[in-house]
Amino acid sequence: MFRKFAVSTALLGLCIGSASANEELLRLQRDPNQWVMPTGNYANHRYSELNQVTRDNVGKLQASWSFSTGVLRGHEGGPLVLGDVMYIHSPFPNRVFALDLKDPGRIIWRYEPTQDPSVIAVMCCDTVNRGVAYGDGKIILAQADAKLVALDAKTGNVAWSVSNGDAGKGETMTAAPMVFGDKVLVGISGGEFGVRGHITAYNLRDGSMAWRGYSVGPDNEILVDPQKTTHLGKPVGPNSSLQTWEGDQWKIGGGTTWGWFSYDPELNLVYYGTGNPGTWNPVQRPGDNRWSMTIFARDANTGQARWVYQMTPHDEWDYDGVNEMILADITVRGRPVKALVHFDRNGFAYTLNRENGELLVAEKFDPAVNWATKVDMETGRPQVVREFSTRQGGEDQNTQNICPAALGTKDQQPAAFSPRTNMFYVPTNHVCMDYEPFRVSYTAGQPFIGATLSMFPPKGSDNMGNFIAWDASAGKIAWSKPERFSVWSGALATAGDVVFYGTLDGYLKAVDPRDGKELFSYRTPSGIIGNINTYTHNGKQYIAVLSGVGGWAGIGMAAGLQGDTEGLGAVGAYKSLANYTQLGGVLTVFALPN
Repeated sequence: MFRKFAVSTALLGLCIGSASANEELLRLQRDPNQWVMPTGNYANHRYSELNQVTRDNVGKLQASWSFSTGVLRGHEGGPLVLGDVMYIHSPFPNRVFALDLKDPGRIIWRYEPTQDPSVIAVMCCDTVNRGVAYGDGKIILAQADAKLVALDAKTGNVAWSVSNGDAGKGETMTAAPMVFGDKVLVGISGGEFGVRGHITAYNLRDGSMAWRGYSVGPDNEILVDPQKTTHLGKPVGPNSSLQTWEGDQWKIGGGTTWGWFSYDPELNLVYYGTGNPGTWNPVQRPGDNRWSMTIFARDANTGQARWVYQMTPHDEWDYDGVNEMILADITVRGRPVKALVHFDRNGFAYTLNRENGELLVAEKFDPAVNWATKVDMETGRPQVVREFSTRQGGEDQNTQNICPAALGTKDQQPAAFSPRTNMFYVPTNHVCMDYEPFRVSYTAGQPFIGATLSMFPPKGSDNMGNFIAWDASAGKIAWSKPERFSVWSGALATAGDVVFYGTLDGYLKAVDPRDGKELFSYRTPSGIIGNINTYTHNGKQYIAVLSGVGGWAGIGMAAGLQGDTEGLGAVGAYKSLANYTQLGGVLTVFALPN
């Protein structure tokens, strides 16, 4: 049943002992016939060289086969494909299935962990999971209860299991792990429960800890060198985080790490973003609250921070900085740059030099963004509009019409980059909010939010989302395609000159990368918040997507919430979504007719 997988690895010389997991994945990620990482490759391009499906024939795509996960919550992430086997996952209880592509949908093995259902109560914004990783013959799963588990890829047997946090304190895991070298990297969720964020590298062989870097706190725990770690080209200096927190607030300071990771093998750096500071009431935590809301570049071997860049100092809006970092070599202002491109929740798209953290471009990727006018390119600080600041106390403590809403101009749903067009294809939210902070006390394992939100489309708009093409060199939108609801799926670009994405009301769509013209549309059984990928089997190209409405935008449906301000404000904004789709967890695979 694993014949093709075994042949592929043998051809690449990837048997255990002759090559490290790094060398294995470096080779496998270049094979467009497989999809071996949640993000497609280490650079997070979500681009495929496959070109059987083109802009001329994509309209003929048909559903080829499907598979139900048996879970009715939000299905983020997407499947992996290695040889003849597809690996898919579900939300809590975090089932993993190995499916035989020679007999589509046949289950080779399944894994369903036993987890305390009380973990559901401490998972913010649905019980999602963003996918499994592969390395060294193992499938790596980050469970909701903060256990990291390595499964034998052939049998599903547990190879090792380690605890990465304490769910009783609100520490959970929703992000996909990333394997690099002989290590696996994982983050932690729980910023809404006063969790102090960190990323941890575990040894892939046995699950022992290699290093851990916190987001906030003392230099030695953040793994910051005051003289060598830089922020916009200057050393951060001693106690760069502690100086920006009052007293011991950093101990419950948030900065959780529930987004995506990228890796540059040549620089040996891993990149990721940190989330919101705790609490959502900014009056209770004066200062810049470093290094929440920050892009980190760390040495992959030691975890030492090479450079940092804080996008939203003293966050007042819950604009987590966890969205993916896309690594692309592009031309900026006439010079070639090893760039890092990041579409932040705060509504600004950033282009930085990934070697040293130099800020090159910072522009709004939705014209509705109003909380700041621009980013000062010298200091890197957003120029905040006082009218849209949030504050506790006084008659004006309910700040109205802030754009974007807390769920951001883009949440974790990953964009795609096409080297054919040098454009980035970005799923976005077009949503604003009212935000009213209130005082909150910290109790371990209890919500530590301190704000009431309501959300709605910008004034004069009736669409809550756009799918856009972005020129990261110039910092401009090339084209924008409106959608009724937020676009909460990941994007996929291909060498066939097609870009795919999914909609909250359940449509898989294909558009022309040149102008956004819709080329294909198919309604899947449930709303799509998962990510699209592509692969070949027996020489034929397939497109695969997980549908299953939920996540923050669909939390009202997923969790049965009805109050307008429930779900941290999302329930009221997306109340009409139930008129267009229903719950479900289904993988749908598409192909051209024979």
